[in-house]
Amino acid sequence: MTTGLIPGEQPPDPRPTDGLPLQRREPVGQGAMPVENRSRSSVITARAAASFEPLGRSVAGARSFVRDTLQGWGFGDIVDDAVVLTSELVTNAVVHAGTSADLLCLRSEEGVRIEVADRYPEREIPLQGSPVDMGSPDREGGRGLQLCAALAGHWGVDYTPTHKTVWFQLALPERPVGTRSAGPSLPTPLLPLADTRVRVAVVQIDRAGSVSAWNDDAEELFGYSAEQVTGKPLTDLAAWPHTPGTGTGIADALRLSRWEGSYGIRGAHGRVIPVYASHLRVRDTEGEPSTVCLLVRDHERAVLQTPLRVPSSDSSGGSDGQSTDPFEVFIGSPAPDDLDGLLQRTVERARDMLDGDSAFLLLATDDETELEVRASTGLPSARQRFARVPVEAGPGRYGSARMPAVHDDLTAVSGAVPLLNGTGMRSVVTVPLKVEGRLTGSLGVAAEAPGRYSNEEALRLQFAADRIALAVESARLGELERLRRGSLSFLVEASDLLAGTLDRDQTLALMAQMTVPTLATWCAVYTIADQASDPYLSYVLHEDEELIDGIKSLLSKIDPPEPVPTPGARVWSVPAEVAHQAALRSSMRSLGLSGGPTRQVTPGIGPTLATASAVGGETVVLPLVARNRVIGMLTLGKPTDEHFRQEILELAEDLSRRAALALDNARLYSERTAISQSLQRSLLPPELPSVDGVEVEVIYRAAGEGNEVGGDFYDLFPISDGAYGFAIGDVCGTGPNAAAVTGLARHALRLLAREGLSGPAVLERLNSAILDEGARSRFLTLLYGEMRPQEDGSAELKVVCAGHPLPLRLRQDGTVEPAAEPQPLLGVLEDLELYEQTVVLDPGDVLLCVTDGVTERREGPRMLGDDGLAEVLTTCTGLTAGAVAARIMRAVERFASDAPSDDMAILAMRVPGLQKDA
Repeated sequence: MTTGLIPGEQPPDPRPTDGLPLQRREPVGQGAMPVENRSRSSVITARAAASFEPLGRSVAGARSFVRDTLQGWGFGDIVDDAVVLTSELVTNAVVHAGTSADLLCLRSEEGVRIEVADRYPEREIPLQGSPVDMGSPDREGGRGLQLCAALAGHWGVDYTPTHKTVWFQLALPERPVGTRSAGPSLPTPLLPLADTRVRVAVVQIDRAGSVSAWNDDAEELFGYSAEQVTGKPLTDLAAWPHTPGTGTGIADALRLSRWEGSYGIRGAHGRVIPVYASHLRVRDTEGEPSTVCLLVRDHERAVLQTPLRVPSSDSSGGSDGQSTDPFEVFIGSPAPDDLDGLLQRTVERARDMLDGDSAFLLLATDDETELEVRASTGLPSARQRFARVPVEAGPGRYGSARMPAVHDDLTAVSGAVPLLNGTGMRSVVTVPLKVEGRLTGSLGVAAEAPGRYSNEEALRLQFAADRIALAVESARLGELERLRRGSLSFLVEASDLLAGTLDRDQTLALMAQMTVPTLATWCAVYTIADQASDPYLSYVLHEDEELIDGIKSLLSKIDPPEPVPTPGARVWSVPAEVAHQAALRSSMRSLGLSGGPTRQVTPGIGPTLATASAVGGETVVLPLVARNRVIGMLTLGKPTDEHFRQEILELAEDLSRRAALALDNARLYSERTAISQSLQRSLLPPELPSVDGVEVEVIYRAAGEGNEVGGDFYDLFPISDGAYGFAIGDVCGTGPNAAAVTGLARHALRLLAREGLSGPAVLERLNSAILDEGARSRFLTLLYGEMRPQEDGSAELKVVCAGHPLPLRLRQDGTVEPAAEPQPLLGVLEDLELYEQTVVLDPGDVLLCVTDGVTERREGPRMLGDDGLAEVLTTCTGLTAGAVAARIMRAVERFASDAPSDDMAILAMRVPGLQKDA
């Protein structure tokens, strides 16, 4: 493209410039020569020219050139029409005619004239005065002049031997001096509806995204004082649509130079207040950026919403009297980057184009059997998001969303458009959105009056739908791809978290916390202990913690959902119905009224209005199925008038499968742990007897998480009058086989010792019993002894140490020595020859017996060992038996930073004498 082509001057060198404009605009004084084909009373005040090579991308360059030129001249009211017409005429020149195009923009006091010249003058051109057949809007060519006739105040065609020039003139709307934009005068009933006192919240957000200013109207709208919110991030208050695996999105909106749209603010009462917002990024005198946010209630959006393009005030229209058809404004300039923004702009422009009271856009599911509401305007909030209607709503051509349809009066055809049931709309026109013959959505405009639309409006709406269908489908596929990536990331993180715990209560909490608020506003988890048990409400979570108790109270008073193993989400309407009825009764009682719903409500529910609002939307139930058994149900809910989108339900179903398996694993682990701990307790004595003249203390620490039965054990029991048997042992390994040997050893020791056998005889018979276990046998280290307190205050001990760590004797003078000699362990050799050794504990002496978990305590290459234990014991002179055992255990635990890897048992016996505190 080249620029600077001015009538009456030599054209510049037409060398290619890659379709990029080199713009030139020249203001012209009062004495300038008028341009041909214009009224001689019109004076040109500015002009801009450009040339474009016969390349496809030149059309986009021409649109940008015209848009920039007119916006620079302050003619924003007619930019859309000018861009549409320029696009069609330049396309005719560079694409269909295959020649370069010369573009000239002329400004005058009356409006703007734009000329497009090509070098293909012999093409057939219809005469301006002759009737124009608009034909099919889907024709490849011929639309440029049809659009000129529809949109321009004046237009025409000029011929020269080498050029053909098509020109059009757009008049400026009449408005008072100083008015930037203006709309027509409207009757009072057609004015936008607002509250008696319109409140505009002004909120300023600093660079970090925190609230720095909060006006009185903001406090009145949302219930927070300036002191409560100043310094808090706006994201703490804004309810932005959640997409798994992605950010909230509001932080990005705050960084844009301008942004306009809808979201919600969570008020002090806990409910989300829909607002319409206009953001403007500014900077102060020191260069510090911030964002000024103007917010009004969503139904008062007209206060802030950018005015749509106003048709020219020239009532004469085009030369052929055709009405304006602003289909190009569906996309606008620039087009929204996100799908929701594109869809919302589409329905608003569609409503305005056909002068309707409401409009809606639905997107088709992948199987083309249902349509999901994605954007609407002028309809109740319940119809706004993610509600579903069937593609084939009724018999005949007009019962299918696959074909355009016009309904003069919906009251005569019940259920023809399910989305509009109960909305007060009487007439409607709907058209399909199709891409390559495949149904991708449906666009409709409705009015409260009957008979408002005809086939002509259907053709205009279909033409617009065809122009935007591909852009909508492209944006939908992009959103779907982002959602799938976010869902994959979400499920990976969820799997990691669920696999990281085997605690049932923690698993329930994780399920709820991963669900709220990413997938739902609130959730409840029901668990089923066994097939004969009823579902039990185990966990409830809401994004507003103040509403949790109310929802829990409500759900606990109604019957739980039926545990159906069928996969997928099913709607559960009971919570919303009961909450609304009970809240209505409560409200009527507070007003002193009687009556209300006749359905019996369970006494004692009494939910507040906030609770009713919290559970008033769609509620779905997903079964938790693990190992072919329903072990519970995951219930997800939305607040009043909100629905789940299908992609969220599919993601929730994936999460429920993973959560069910994790919950069942936690249940099995808990059961196994309970059994193991019960068995472990059965292998230890319930309590120790009191021995006259001897202090006895035992400390036992099981390693791990308690899910396996250990092999360490101890015992102290009376044998005969004045004699006691004591034992401390360690069976090789853990688990059921080790537990069997442990139980055998402890009970056999008591039985054999009470038969009057000596220590060696007791252990030899125990050795035979262990070997008789065959493959289940385990070798056993055991310290066994008999203790008899003496009249002189001492105690006589007869000890046999079969492969066990040697007992240590602490004397009053602080010396430590082994109190026995090592002998073969049990469960290995058939013929054992054991002997017992006699030890006399004088007053103040201590006998310390431990398992190998104490002596083999490690920290890297270091090990406590027998010497380390003896060194600790030397510091225990004069301590009681309990103090000795406690000091030894503290020393062992502090020796290494890691948790113990083996069970530990400590048995301390002391003959009383002089003592001191630990």
